[in-house]
Amino acid sequence: METFVSHGVEIAYSDFEPLGDDRREPIVLIHGFASTHAVNWMFTQWVKTLTEDGRRVVVLDSRGHGRSQKLYDPAEYALDLMAQDVANLLDHLSIARADVMGYSLGARIGTVLTLAHPERVRSLILGGIGQYLVQDAGLPSGLAEAMEAERIEDIDNSMLKIFRGFAESTRSDLKALAACVRGARKALDPALLSKVECPVLICVGTRDDVAGDPSPLQPLFRNARVVDIPGRDHNRAVGDRIYKQAVLEFLGQRP
Repeated sequence: METFVSHGVEIAYSDFEPLGDDRREPIVLIHGFASTHAVNWMFTQWVKTLTEDGRRVVVLDSRGHGRSQKLYDPAEYALDLMAQDVANLLDHLSIARADVMGYSLGARIGTVLTLAHPERVRSLILGGIGQYLVQDAGLPSGLAEAMEAERIEDIDNSMLKIFRGFAESTRSDLKALAACVRGARKALDPALLSKVECPVLICVGTRDDVAGDPSPLQPLFRNARVVDIPGRDHNRAVGDRIYKQAVLEFLGQRP
């Protein structure tokens, strides 16, 4: 991975050229909480799928995650700052406009990016997020404390225990993640979504208890489509074949 500095924070990223001779539109992928570019997009074959479709694929590790700089002040994880990191990466790579796909927390970041810099986003793909984008602050209550627990066995809530286990599996900095939880918890104003003019695709697993129902989210956007990923929960939906097919069709048909 390469790095660049976004407002004093070192951000790690990779830039993959499309396979074949045709150079097509870039797409930026933003991973979820406690994940990394590799776990979210490489291991699931997303980068391979999109480069084989002829697309330039840019991935990054969000601040506090993966190989990017770890910060311990919750204020450093405001969604506006995390979205600006993506905009600054586009500037660093001289990309004027890109498709943007985010998963879970990455979808929140992508939405904030689109609202702040609509001219930079050709289309927006939201994975692993439904009505909780606007009806909830996002990351579950008690998650910061779960990251700070001395042992995973000390966590009683099953969902929080899953998050902690995932964070340990990605070898995350748990103290940085706790700060991220406290700084990034923010529900978006539903009225703001009507300002998103670009096409939007929303993909959520039918067994995803973390994302919330995507159906109420669709009419809040001007031009949005919802795709259900049958039988998949929050973690297993990420690399699903139906999800990938829907994204490729969406990218191929959007203006």
